[in-house]
Amino acid sequence: MRILAKVGGAQLGDAAARAAFASAVATARAAGHEVVLVHGGGDQVRAWSKRLGIEDRYERGLRVTDDATAEVVTAVLGGEVGRELVRALSAAGVPAVSLTGADGGLYTARRKDPRLGFVGEVERCDPTVVEALLAAGCVPVIASIAPLDAGCEGDGSRFYNLNADSVVGPLAAACGAGAALFLTDVPGVKGADGAVVPSLDPAACAALEDSGVIAGGMLPKVTAALAAAAAAPNAVVKIAPSAGANALTRALEPSVGTAFPLSPSGASA
Repeated sequence: MRILAKVGGAQLGDAAARAAFASAVATARAAGHEVVLVHGGGDQVRAWSKRLGIEDRYERGLRVTDDATAEVVTAVLGGEVGRELVRALSAAGVPAVSLTGADGGLYTARRKDPRLGFVGEVERCDPTVVEALLAAGCVPVIASIAPLDAGCEGDGSRFYNLNADSVVGPLAAACGAGAALFLTDVPGVKGADGAVVPSLDPAACAALEDSGVIAGGMLPKVTAALAAAAAAPNAVVKIAPSAGANALTRALEPSVGTAFPLSPSGASA
């Protein structure tokens, strides 16, 4: 199976976490799966912004990315986070290549909302470079940044900052992924009783959101998972725990995490 997994900066924040995650990727590959990774790095961007005296501002959970912040995002996501993950994968015996949306024209983006500055959303995907890397036995490690489009002012050195969760759906569809996994530091989406909900269709998600059960940082993740299920209806789409040496393969098990079918019948999971 081709697995596209999104992992956040919180799961890659230190060498031990990166090594553990790299081991999970190695385990999945040993089981015969192809793996494509999408990463964020909000914690790392936040840390560098603080060092540089750049104030963090958010609108509806999205980082306002002004000119200075765009420089930090480009350097941190396109440089530090991806390269450190590639190093950990290499140490685990997994050949990997760090990419951005610019590499091989992997994906383009358009501005999401002028109030957010250099924040974008995926417009078009071309998986050619991903296919080439997978054919060569490598794991693509994709940062959630993309070049500015022609309609956005700038000197050409800036990249759009994209929410990494929102990149998963378009890339999963373009790459023909059999699974789209949102790996995180919680076991799944919890219901009102605090237990993990095994499966959530759009209607169930809306009900939990209206009642305030799904809120905060889980809300955009659930929104992205629903979008991924719609974009790649034949894929297994899950929010699942990132911990463990077999995190990717465990996430495919029915009893692990929260799946997102398009309907109560489970059309996509």
